[in-house]
Parts: sequence; structure tokens; C-alpha cells
Amino acid sequence: MSCSCCEKTTFASENAPKAIGPYSPAVKANGFVFISGQLGLDPATGNLVEGGVEAETRRALTNLKNLLETAGAELSQVTKTTVFLRDIADFARMNAIYAEFFTENQPARSAFQVAALPKGAAVEIEAIAAVCVCKDGCDCECSCEG
Repeated sequence: MSCSCCEKTTFASENAPKAIGPYSPAVKANGFVFISGQLGLDPATGNLVEGGVEAETRRALTNLKNLLETAGAELSQVTKTTVFLRDIADFARMNAIYAEFFTENQPARSAFQVAALPKGAAVEIEAIAAVCVCKDGCDCECSCEG
């Protein structure tokens, strides 16, 4: 019997931008949710929000949060993020907004300056969340001990 807690499931959200390439915005598999890099895109228009790195960071993290929720997870379950910045000099401004979303038990994080980001964005953020897939006990015949 196939283990439902180990299956790969893809997700998208009405409250986050659609993928701009051949990838899934979110994937749940083996007790993790993987969120593809999120730009500060307005889901309604597909355009970058105005207001610089702070506004883009806020929107990117909101998009990330919405995708997590669609996949049945939340920000408190994020274990690792990666932040890509067009200019590392924007780190402090990005970090101030980031701290509003991850207020306690913060995930591990890496941050890098990159040569360029899609759509000329100032910031892109990806995440991995750990989720208990068998919260109410596993009903399949696997060895996950849920």
C-alpha cells in the first residue's frame, strides 16, 4: 500500500503569484513543505510591488506564508530560509521586515547577494518547513510510526 504521508503533493495559492516557469510554488513530501523562491510580486497583477526592498520583502514573505497555509503549514514550522538579495547593502532593511514575520523560534537562514533576480526584484526568499504528516495517526500500512 502506498504511504499517503510520503507522497509528493504540489500546491499553489490564489493568494500568491502563479509560477513563472516550469516549477511548483510549493511541494509537500516526506514531512516537509518546500516553498519555491518568492519575489515581492502582487498575486493579482503579477508585478513587483512598489516601495523598494522593504515592500518587496513584506510581499515575498506574505506570499510564502500563504503558500505554507495552502499546504497545511505555518511560519512557525519553517526550519530553513534562504534569502537572495540584489544588493547585500539592503540586508538590514530586509532583516527588519523579516523579523516581523519570524518573531520567535526563528528558522536557520542563509543570505546571499546575487548578480540578478527574476523581474529585476530586490529580494527573493525560499523556505523549508517541517510538518507532521500523521498528526492523528497514520492510517496506511507504512513504517512512519505516525
